[in-house]
Amino acid sequence: MTGTDLPDDRCHVCGHLRFLHDDVLWPELIEAWQLAPAEVAYVNVQQGTRCEQCGANVRTQALARALVQAAGGSGPLELSVQPDGPLDRRVLEINEAGTLNPWLSRLRQHVLARYPACDITQLPYPEGAFDLVVHSDTLEHVDDPHKALCECRRVLAPGGACVFTVPVIVGRMTRHRRGLPPSYHGHADCREPDFLVHSEFGADVWTGVFDAGFERCELVPFRYPSGLAIIAWR
Repeated sequence: MTGTDLPDDRCHVCGHLRFLHDDVLWPELIEAWQLAPAEVAYVNVQQGTRCEQCGANVRTQALARALVQAAGGSGPLELSVQPDGPLDRRVLEINEAGTLNPWLSRLRQHVLARYPACDITQLPYPEGAFDLVVHSDTLEHVDDPHKALCECRRVLAPGGACVFTVPVIVGRMTRHRRGLPPSYHGHADCREPDFLVHSEFGADVWTGVFDAGFERCELVPFRYPSGLAIIAWR
């Protein structure tokens, strides 16, 4: 069994079998993002369907699946973070990756870099310092996602991978929100600068991987189109 063989009715983080759901989108964000009813439905699943046991939502499930796949492991993430497991490598986690930090922090060579102390567009690490870089729903809040991905590539060793998620609306192309009214993620009343949305990613999201100089790109789904993670290989 490979990481991608684990069925979509089982948690890819802890292996649990039951999920819960609550809708999470609010009218102002739906209007700002100009979401059709079908898009509202699958984004609600992406963010609001979660493992009953560990709380990982569908977005994080896709990320965990991709991490295990990138490391050559199998089964849920729980197995791959054991000592001497597939993920026992130099791992840089940027801005807690979904709800995976409690698992990733078990790794002996794990480094957590948080904004604003650490800026993804100017990472304070030497070239080739890590085997894996992981982040979740961060690039849409960065004014220059291309520069951010270039930095992720720079700190990876040859053959390493950047594993990440961004919110993707699969039936449209990426657009920058420059010139549009401010839009924030998080919750309906959020106006924190860190949650300001700069980019709304679409079906061409993979092109940014190659524009940043990566050699190969893999899309890893979980309950597609709700969950989609990206592996960018250096």
